[in-house]
Amino acid sequence: MSGAGGTTELLIRASGDIPVDIPRVPAREAARHELSRPMYHENDPNPLQSALDHLWSWIGDLLSSASGAAPGGPAGLVVLVLIVIALVAALLWRLGTPQRSLRAPDALFESGPHSAPEHRATAEAHAAAGRWIPAVQERMRAIVRSLEERALLDARPGRTADEAAAEAGRMLPAHAARLRAAARTFDDVTYGGRSADRQEYLSVVALDLDLESTAPQLSGTVPGAAA
Repeated sequence: MSGAGGTTELLIRASGDIPVDIPRVPAREAARHELSRPMYHENDPNPLQSALDHLWSWIGDLLSSASGAAPGGPAGLVVLVLIVIALVAALLWRLGTPQRSLRAPDALFESGPHSAPEHRATAEAHAAAGRWIPAVQERMRAIVRSLEERALLDARPGRTADEAAAEAGRMLPAHAARLRAAARTFDDVTYGGRSADRQEYLSVVALDLDLESTAPQLSGTVPGAAA
């Protein structure tokens, strides 16, 4: 019995010395379950603080890498940053502050209101300098502004050259074709990338002068009838 008893005791000790082998997945799940208990997270930072910590850590790593790659180390990085800031400031100064424009993309008038004589004077100054594109543009604006000042057209912001020509042509039918041609020239040189010349400018000038001396045709008026 003692032999048998000794054998049994040995087997128990031997079985007790064998390590328990737990599969990996159940062990990981058990550890995760244990660590998810609130007692382990009482001092954790809130989500916002955690996100900020990650952000500052990322910025710190980025600056550290940049300073290591920049000539002269951290001092060289500071110099590079100052150079970039100076270049951006110079670019903004050169281009000017972007301004939101409320006018239509193809509106006839780009700036604030000016009188017809003011547009004519500006057009003459451009023509004297051989700048035919702005000369044509300003003379066409003078035509439309003059018609507005004579109450033949309503002063309407955002009106295009084509719209002005069509509306004026109904009041001044004898000049409707020339008005459309002048508006087409304005559009071509302003939006179509086409150049202008002295002859085109003189054509618009002649139209402006003729319109100044032409009375509108009112509804019911017979063309050629005496006033």
